[in-house]
Formats: sequence, structure tokens, C-alpha cells
Amino acid sequence: MSRYRGPKLRISRRLGTLPGLTTKKSNKINRPGKDGNANADTGKKLTEYGVRLEEKQKLKFNYGLTESQLYRYVKEARRRKGVTGLILLQLLEMRLDTICFTLGFAKSIAEARQLVNHGHITINNKVVNIPSFQCRLNDVVGIKDKSTSKNLVEKNIKYNQVGEIPSHLKFDTSKLDATILDYCNRNDIPLQLDELLVIEYYSRR
Repeated sequence: MSRYRGPKLRISRRLGTLPGLTTKKSNKINRPGKDGNANADTGKKLTEYGVRLEEKQKLKFNYGLTESQLYRYVKEARRRKGVTGLILLQLLEMRLDTICFTLGFAKSIAEARQLVNHGHITINNKVVNIPSFQCRLNDVVGIKDKSTSKNLVEKNIKYNQVGEIPSHLKFDTSKLDATILDYCNRNDIPLQLDELLVIEYYSRR
């Protein structure tokens, strides 16, 4: 299954705010589709499967993953010791494109993926052009030593006006690089979802 490239506001209207997908907000209130908010009018509720599916879709669309990619992350999270839901989120947050988005290098994870693909981002002073690259502790995420790369990222940081950088990242504004100190905490992730329901969704496959 290919990566979603359709209307982003349609997805955010259906699933709620997805920071990694888009920062734009729709003027429409109703959910997309013929019936709009029919469920709210008739008092009908989503089935348990429907609830789990929507939580899974939030994760998939926010991080811009294909179905097979997300399933591989879930399997890896199950393999590791600890709370599976938190480990899954930490794996996704350690992707290079996600870290670039978190640092404000891009306004969305899709834009951060493009930055990485075009060779603007380095890991430990070496250019890495794989968005799904899994960063490790003490890695230094920086900008390629070219004026075009630095000007582009500086412009994006100024435009995006990111708030406080999460505690697991140490960002040096003068060098435009960040050191990964630790894995993220659940509170550092702005996405509103119940990751346990995502694990439950895949446990039934």
C-alpha cells in the first residue's frame, strides 16, 4: 500500500488534530463523507474495531507511514522489553524525519522527509538521505555545510516558531544541530491518541 498523498484537511477533519500531517485547520466542522456527523445525530457509536482502527489511522497519517511500515514498527516494539505502546511511539519519534520536524526544520513530517531526501540533513557530520533512518542516543542531527541548506532550515525555523524543544533533545541554535540525549517521554509527544488501542488492533491480525 502506497503512502497517502490526498487531501490532508479531509483526514484531520475525520481523525482530529495531527501535528505531523498539517498545521492548517479546516473551516468545516462535519466529518467528511456523505453523512457528515450522522453518528452524532443518531446517537450511534463506533464499534470497538472502529475505535481501534481510527487510533491506528492517526498514527499512520501523522507519521506518514505505509501500512506495512507501521506493522513492522509494531512487531519491533513487541520484540523489545518494556511497555509496547510507549516503545512504538519512541521508535517513530527516533526516525530522522520526525526529529527534523520536532526541531522545527520543517512544518510537517512530509516536508521534513523531503529535506532529508534532498540531502540537507546530516547525522554525526555525514549526510543521510533516508527519512526512516533510526537515530540512536548521542547522535548529532545537523545541517549540511552548504549555504543553501542552512538558509533553508533557518528560514523554516523562523517561520515555524516551534515552542520548547523536548527534553530528550539538546538543540544548539548557533550551530543548528541537536544531540539526542534520551528516548522521548509520552508527554513530549503532541499527538493525541491511545497507543494501547493500536497495539490491540494489530494483536488481532
